[in-house]
Amino acid sequence: MIAVIRIHGMVDMNERLENTLSRMRLRRKYACTLIPENKVTLGMLKKVRSFVAYGDINDETLVELIAKRGKLLDKTKKIDAKKIAELIQKNENFEDTGIKPFFRLHPPRKGINSKQHFPKGVLGNHREKINDLLRRML
Repeated sequence: MIAVIRIHGMVDMNERLENTLSRMRLRRKYACTLIPENKVTLGMLKKVRSFVAYGDINDETLVELIAKRGKLLDKTKKIDAKKIAELIQKNENFEDTGIKPFFRLHPPRKGINSKQHFPKGVLGNHREKINDLLRRML
């Protein structure tokens, strides 16, 4: 499972890139979504890698992300983060979980180098370091 966070804003965006980000459900700045790792999604990530940060999310961060930032479709119920995390990992889709397929995050604490790629900044593939960035944004 890959976590993708949109870092670049909406101003002066190419229409093709905006459509790709919209298909990935990243319509606003600091929005996060979880996507399966397959040929189609990796192609989409390659296309928008200069506008997003992405990497492999671990189980602990996934449960924490769902518990703190997950929004239910039915607002009368409570979130069971561990159960929803297991469903997402098993099915790799959000239809059975009852939560929205994206997460709205806070800007990262301690700042962000948003215009630079991974060795110095935040854009691009972070692999396992995406978990640290996500925890700073919860």
